[in-house]
Amino acid sequence: MSTPRPLILADSHIPFLKGLLEAYAEVRYLDPTAINAAAVREADALLVRTRTHCNAALLEGSRVRCIATATIGYDHIDTAYCRQHGIAWSNAPGCNANSVVNYVASACQSVFGRLQGRCIGIIGAGQVGGRVARWAESQGMRVLLNDPPRAAREGVERFVSRQTLCREADIVTVHTPLDDSTRHLIDRRFLAECQPHALLINAARGPIADTEALLEAGQTLVIDCWENEPEISRALLARVRFGTPHIAGYSQDGKLRGTQQAVEAICRHFGWELPPMPVLPAFQGGPYDILADSEALKAHPEQFESLRNHYPVRRDFYQF
Repeated sequence: MSTPRPLILADSHIPFLKGLLEAYAEVRYLDPTAINAAAVREADALLVRTRTHCNAALLEGSRVRCIATATIGYDHIDTAYCRQHGIAWSNAPGCNANSVVNYVASACQSVFGRLQGRCIGIIGAGQVGGRVARWAESQGMRVLLNDPPRAAREGVERFVSRQTLCREADIVTVHTPLDDSTRHLIDRRFLAECQPHALLINAARGPIADTEALLEAGQTLVIDCWENEPEISRALLARVRFGTPHIAGYSQDGKLRGTQQAVEAICRHFGWELPPMPVLPAFQGGPYDILADSEALKAHPEQFESLRNHYPVRRDFYQF
C-alpha cells in the first residue's frame, strides 16, 4: 500500500502559495475564520497568518506536527504548547521588514517633510528596527535605539534608556515582538515621557499600545496595528493622523518572502525538495503613499478585514 499523502491546511489569503506543495501533499485552502478545531483534526501541518490562533483550543486532539506562519510575528502561536506536544513551528523573520521601513518612511515624510537633523527613537532594534535605523541614518537623522534584550547581550553602549529616547526623539517608532514585557508598553506614563510634538508610530503589534492611553495622547499618532482587530476603536481612528488596516508589511515583495520562508519550513519538516518560487515582474510605479490607505480605512472602518485581505499591489521602495 502507498503511504497516504500528508494533509496541509493553509490560510487562503497567503499569496503565491497555490500550486507549490500540491506535488507532495493534499492542500486545503480555507478562510482563516474556517480554520477551527474540527477542520484541523486530520491535518498534518498548518500554513497560517496572524489571524489563526494556534493554541490548545485549536490543536488538542489533532495530528498537526508542523506549523508555519508566513509572518514575522508569532504571538498567535502558543509556542509552549507546541514544545510540550512535539509540534514544530516557524515564523518568517525579516520577511516584510523593507515594507515596514517603507511605511515608516512615508509616515515620517508625510508629517515632517524634511527629515535631516531630526531625532528618531526606535524601540526594538531587530530585523525591522535595524533597517529603520539604517534608513533614518541615510536621511541625516540622529538615531536613538532602545532594545533591553540586545543591550543585556551586547552591552549598553549602543543603546539608550526608554526615558532618554522619549525625552529626545521627534519620532518614536516601535518594532518589538508582543510578549508580557511589551504589552501596553505605550501607556499613559510612556506618553507623558514623550515630547508633546512627537510623532508616534505603531507598526508592530496592536496590544503594544493601550488604546485608552492613546485616546488621551497629545502626540501625533500613526497606527497600523490596533487592539481588538478587526473591531478597532472608531474613536482612536478618528484621532490619528494616519490609520491603516495592519498593512505596513504588505508589499508584494514582503508577502512573497513570507510565503517562501513558510514553504521552506514545511519542506524541511517533511524532507521535501523546495519547489521553484514565483518571480515578481518588473514594476513601474512610485513609492508608497500612506494617505490613500488611511483615507480608505477612515471612510470604511467596518471593512478593516476586507481592506487587509484584498490589499492592492504594492512594491518595496528599493524597487524604485
